[in-house]
Amino acid sequence: MTASDGSDTAGQAAPAQRQVEALVIGLGFAGLSAVHQLRERGVDVHALDAAGGPGGIWYWNRYPGARCDVQSLWYSYGFSDELQQEWEWSEKYARQPEILRYAEHVTDRFDLRRDCTFSTRVTAAEFDAGADRWEVVTDTGTRIRARFLVTATGCLSSSRIPELTNADAFRGRTFHTGQWPHQPVDFTGRRVGVIGTGSSGIQIIPMLAAVADRLTVFQRTANFSIPARNRPYTPEEQRSVKADYPGIRVAQRRSHAGALHSGTGRSVLDVTQEQLAIELESRWEAGGTAFMGSFTDILSDDRANHLVAEFARDKIRRIVTDPETAEKLVPRGHPIGAKRICVDDHYFETFNRDNVDLVDVNAEALSGFTENGLCAGSREIALDDVVFATGYDAMTGALTRMGIRGRDGLSLEQAWRAGPRSYLGIAVHGFPNLFIAAGPGSPSVMVNGVMAGEQHAEWIADAIAFLGANGISRIEARRADQDAWVQHVNDVAAKTLFPKANSWYMGANVPGKPRVFMPYTGGFNNYVDTCARVAADGYAGFDLSAQSTGAAAARLRGSR
Repeated sequence: MTASDGSDTAGQAAPAQRQVEALVIGLGFAGLSAVHQLRERGVDVHALDAAGGPGGIWYWNRYPGARCDVQSLWYSYGFSDELQQEWEWSEKYARQPEILRYAEHVTDRFDLRRDCTFSTRVTAAEFDAGADRWEVVTDTGTRIRARFLVTATGCLSSSRIPELTNADAFRGRTFHTGQWPHQPVDFTGRRVGVIGTGSSGIQIIPMLAAVADRLTVFQRTANFSIPARNRPYTPEEQRSVKADYPGIRVAQRRSHAGALHSGTGRSVLDVTQEQLAIELESRWEAGGTAFMGSFTDILSDDRANHLVAEFARDKIRRIVTDPETAEKLVPRGHPIGAKRICVDDHYFETFNRDNVDLVDVNAEALSGFTENGLCAGSREIALDDVVFATGYDAMTGALTRMGIRGRDGLSLEQAWRAGPRSYLGIAVHGFPNLFIAAGPGSPSVMVNGVMAGEQHAEWIADAIAFLGANGISRIEARRADQDAWVQHVNDVAAKTLFPKANSWYMGANVPGKPRVFMPYTGGFNNYVDTCARVAADGYAGFDLSAQSTGAAAARLRGSR
């Protein structure tokens, strides 16, 4: 069966009313892993997703040039060696269609569709304290009662389009990179405007420039980007990695970011200018985010960061032939890497094309649409198409918009009004039996997303299995432990340069959103160890309760 957009809607249809032990919301890589892990532990599980098929961000982000910035052989599941051995990645940084095919292959290979319902959006979820169950309502009218609610809605799934006046008057086409049509879109010979020069903008701009009659790029903030140097994998590379996958997976979890980039182990300030230039040049030519892992203090020392940033700025000045355009593209006002570092395929070279214009919206503010284009400053720019590469209400947007209410009727949106607070990025005080995969307060967007999602799915599945085996019907993060974790997340971030940038890590791209640094920067390895200790200590930091009998529950452990 297919939806009107041509997407796959296969999967088990949800009945009008249903009871399950665990309900998973979201079927990206974390959600698919959660369904598999829960089933492996004998938990009755069902999953919902608003999309027409699996894949999460890779289902929606179908824009030209969409690629992963983590090496493909690392950006994959480790829970099945058979899966690891049979799947062949074609290139170092896989394109969206290949990653989506992988997600679909996993879904079918492990028969996950029988426990999944697609094209179904959660509109409300409320905790019934008397029964220790979640009451979930969907836009299809389905009502589901679940002992445990597992949200795997993704950190970059709530697309954001800036408010521009007179949008209805525009006679052309508009698109958002995070809500791209499933059918091919032809931009040949058209006048196209792209708003935004973050990761998706940097990926799509060269692709559009190659076919458009004229491309106008509207930039608010110039961003650092490293050449991807993408290439096909050789058969020898594939065989070598597959022969050592067990060791590689252990090494990934022992690494800072779930990848295997090696650094010099030295400070920028401890090497000569010549040594610094040679190392950075080597990594620039090799391509990818390993550039940022070259020295130990790039993201912790202002002086070290400045030297590395100047190297990258000089590269832009050498690549872009027009000095005025080059200076517009040179990032200023934030440390390199404090905003998401991007990787590209000839992004800066694109601005040497005769058919590409760059508009600095700080100097020429976008005031709104006209029938024929956009107003920038005092001029109208004629456009046939406008592409919003304006990102997301990251990390919290999808969660706060689902109508989640915990005990005492408190909504998650209210609880996070001053910024998100969680324990381990997995649980929230006041919201019993709610587990969040890759939530704020976890490494999530700072690390390899598949590895982070898989680690959370395993931890959550183990916790739910433990609770069931021990007759425990309720688990809730303690306020004091949550407060301590939030403080730890803040303390770790304060030792870095990340908070010095107005990034989406801070919610700075969403007007009115609290400025709180959301991800955990202490390293994937340290985070994995912390989660393991919490579980080994009988889920320290949580209150566990036996089956409720109305208003009160028998406490298995007293609050600390």
